[in-house]
Amino acid sequence: MHEPLPRLRPGLDIFPSPLPERPGLLFRDPFKYSEQILIIPPLLSAALSFFDGQSTLLDAQAYLTKLAGQLVPSDIIESLVETLRENGFLETTEFQRLRKARHAEFARASVRMPAHAGSGYPEQGAELQAKLDEYLKDHQQPTTKPILGLAAPHVSPWGGWQSYASAYGRLSGIGSEQLQDKTVILLGTSHYGQPERFGLTRKPFVTPLGTLQPETEMINWLTAHAGDAIVQEDYCHAIEHSLEFQCIFLQQMLGSGFKIVPILCGPFAQALYTGEAPESDDQVQRFFDALGELADRHRENLFWVLGIDLAHIGRRYGDQLIARANEDEMLEVQEQDLERLAAVCDGQSDEFFEQVAPEQDRLKWCGFSPLYTFLRAVPEARGEVLRYQQWNIDDESVVSFAALEFSAPES
Repeated sequence: MHEPLPRLRPGLDIFPSPLPERPGLLFRDPFKYSEQILIIPPLLSAALSFFDGQSTLLDAQAYLTKLAGQLVPSDIIESLVETLRENGFLETTEFQRLRKARHAEFARASVRMPAHAGSGYPEQGAELQAKLDEYLKDHQQPTTKPILGLAAPHVSPWGGWQSYASAYGRLSGIGSEQLQDKTVILLGTSHYGQPERFGLTRKPFVTPLGTLQPETEMINWLTAHAGDAIVQEDYCHAIEHSLEFQCIFLQQMLGSGFKIVPILCGPFAQALYTGEAPESDDQVQRFFDALGELADRHRENLFWVLGIDLAHIGRRYGDQLIARANEDEMLEVQEQDLERLAAVCDGQSDEFFEQVAPEQDRLKWCGFSPLYTFLRAVPEARGEVLRYQQWNIDDESVVSFAALEFSAPES
């Protein structure tokens, strides 16, 4: 009896090949357990559904032979299996070995190195400073009122630079003076993190603009009080962009003299599945309580920065429609986005969740968990939308995002 084909790993990035001369499906590993990028030809791509842990090579061969109208030799499929196996794209011992090695490498590292320099932004400090200056030059509108924090996109800076600039432009002049000697609590989306968990690290964050030191006393206090809600030295920090992009803009505006508490917020998958609020999970509630107590203890010495995107609509995200920014269906998305942001700005966490929960978040907001976490930890915060945008990340798909400013209501 033939053994079943291994399962294809979930969570891989799979896109149509961008190379006309090499059609098929492009595979890459967002966790970076494997650095290889594979392009699977169209015929072999049709066999990928058989990598389910139950179907056999003979099942895949019979299917491909029927599609091709001629015999497809088994060694072609065997070669596909071996290529996927060697590069860690299948649930096999090879993948387990790669994952273990990557996690151990990050655990041993003394610093968190930039993962997106050279792809998301320039990797040389002078070039990066010049680019950020270009983004910010016409958007530096310092605030004169005390502010608690900002929310900015985590989409690629070159795609969302206007919203980044609207947020971080508030930190010029008197805005930056307000942040002297404050610790920045960074709340970002964990795109690949564990549901209902929060990823922390004590590692300094290195970027082309310098090194940001962690506020280890606060991190240790959170770890001690939030218990199993926390994944300490979370490997997701090694690959995640939602906080890295905030760091470079903060450094551009403030230098590197401040300390950070970097927190990656995993998806509230259970809440969206059950329709019950995230804090119905005991561990999530424990984290909210701990973060809220930390906020109360250090109220005058904290500044909050959220790395968030909003809706994800179009073919890239599993929708049938071809999405165009600011057109047709995306006008309805804008209206719904702004309704949700209004609840956030009013500090109405319950109303915000009620808007997100139906259909397990039909808009696919990947900023939901950090925003909700912030509202529960700092319930007195009130916000203002500084800018709202939609951007075609490709010809068929749109991401929306915004810049927000948070302050405490005047007493």
